[in-house]
Amino acid sequence: MKPTVISAEALFEEHRPTLRWEWIAGHAHPERRFDEAAVRNAQSAADLVGYLNYIHPYRVQIVGRREVAYLTDSAAEDQERRIQRIVTLEPPVVIVADRQTPPERLVAMCDRADIPLFVTAESAGQVIDIVRGHLSQHFAERTTRHGVFMDILGLGVLLTGESGLGKSELGLELISRGHGLVADDAVDLYRVSQTALEGRCPELLMNLLEVRGIGLLDIKAIFGETAVRRKMRLKLIVHLVRKETLERDFERLPYEPLYEDILDVPVRKAVIAVDAGRNLAVLVEAAVRNTILQLRGIDTYQEFIARHQKAMARGNGG
Repeated sequence: MKPTVISAEALFEEHRPTLRWEWIAGHAHPERRFDEAAVRNAQSAADLVGYLNYIHPYRVQIVGRREVAYLTDSAAEDQERRIQRIVTLEPPVVIVADRQTPPERLVAMCDRADIPLFVTAESAGQVIDIVRGHLSQHFAERTTRHGVFMDILGLGVLLTGESGLGKSELGLELISRGHGLVADDAVDLYRVSQTALEGRCPELLMNLLEVRGIGLLDIKAIFGETAVRRKMRLKLIVHLVRKETLERDFERLPYEPLYEDILDVPVRKAVIAVDAGRNLAVLVEAAVRNTILQLRGIDTYQEFIARHQKAMARGNGG
């Protein structure tokens, strides 16, 4: 799912406290939106906002100190032509930054063309960073997965498995061992780049963990602010299965890492059997530590294979 609707008014209100901007022209159509085709074709939020550029239409055009100088330091006819060319770009919003005063012709043009014009004293670079960050989240492809999403040793880990296997209880034990909760039961996943997924908690479930027999626990209230996280990049899926399922469907020593595709992004996956007497929290931590080694280029299984081949070669030589 990829939303394609955001109005100029919504963008203005969202960042009015941060950017302290004013809306000085183009009030007639506050519902003005991004071109849907441009949003679909954009590779990232960088394609949707940037400094004034006549090559890139349909994006938020930022007018900073240099751009104001370009528009004004010329003859009247050139000024008019340069400003009128902005209309052909069909920007959803024009933003004047760097404490610059917008040229009168630009203000008049935005009013005539119904293009919202915002003015802020903040630097153009900061405006671009903030608006890009907002748009990357708003337009990111997203999905919702069932599971417990946690920060374990600095890695975003999604605990999955069929209902009744004790994912929430495992999450609670991991929290008691110093790790952090992002979301329980439902996790909103966003593809924030071509290779990265970010997981967040739905507003309704923020800081809550449900444990059977106890009910809803407010993790922030019980364990403190350090026990919860707002969001994390998803790096590992730990899938819990019953012992018989593991023996039937999975290799005991997989010869290559397992992956699961979410929103066309491959995510590393570890499978752990749930059985009486197994310390799942320790096993999950071990899986996370092993994943960290793999991300650093250290593959224990491949090292074992190489060691085994050397031993066989020595044996054959003897």
